[in-house]
Amino acid sequence: MSEILIDGIKCHYIKYGDKGRQVILLHGWRQNTTMMDYIGRFLADHFIVYNLDFPGFGESDEPPYAFSVEDYTEFLRHFSESLKIEDPILIGHSFGCRVACRYAFKYPVHRMVLTGAAGIRDKRGLDYYAKVYSYKAAKNVLRHSPFKNKLAELQKRSGSDDYRNASGVMRDTFVKVVNDDITDILKDIQPETLLVFGENDTATPPEKGKMMEKMMPNATLIIFEGDDHYAYFHQADRFNAVLDAFLKRDYL
Repeated sequence: MSEILIDGIKCHYIKYGDKGRQVILLHGWRQNTTMMDYIGRFLADHFIVYNLDFPGFGESDEPPYAFSVEDYTEFLRHFSESLKIEDPILIGHSFGCRVACRYAFKYPVHRMVLTGAAGIRDKRGLDYYAKVYSYKAAKNVLRHSPFKNKLAELQKRSGSDDYRNASGVMRDTFVKVVNDDITDILKDIQPETLLVFGENDTATPPEKGKMMEKMMPNATLIIFEGDDHYAYFHQADRFNAVLDAFLKRDYL
């Protein structure tokens, strides 16, 4: 385990292997290096692998302000520059896939593996915007009233489980992250990409994977039947076998 200071933020990471092309593992929201450790150990014989905790997760510091996906992308660029990582293979899950895609859109990337990839936002109807407006109006009233304890109750009842479990700068970061839509850049992401989705994923349904496969010039989709958003973790041996088949020509 190692630490490096990037833009004033302490970043914890694990390095595996000492030869071959460089790989970066990008975990999902509310996760850390633990979820990707099995992948790092598997690839260590043929690659140099970096498994990092994003700012605000695991043993890394929180960001000094609410980060957007673009901020995380630039953080990853500075991480790569500091460790002399060039043209890496990116392997991401969920939120980490947003960062991977934005990175690949701007900077050289050799290949990507994206599992449970987030980033294509749903089209939202009037009901959604009515709820958002009502929530914001109620929050504004309570913030300037004597009943501020009611504001905490409102926030606890509203939003997703990820939002409710975040606090401080990470709650504002979460709002920025989930509102980031990568749809417009997918057509310009050139690296060969393997998409792995769980058949029963409700967080990022396989329909999103099918959309990404159509939009990205060099993407191929695999669906793990009978599994959910964490298919890559639940079926770790199968996922690693798929990785090996996809990446084999990079070490043979």
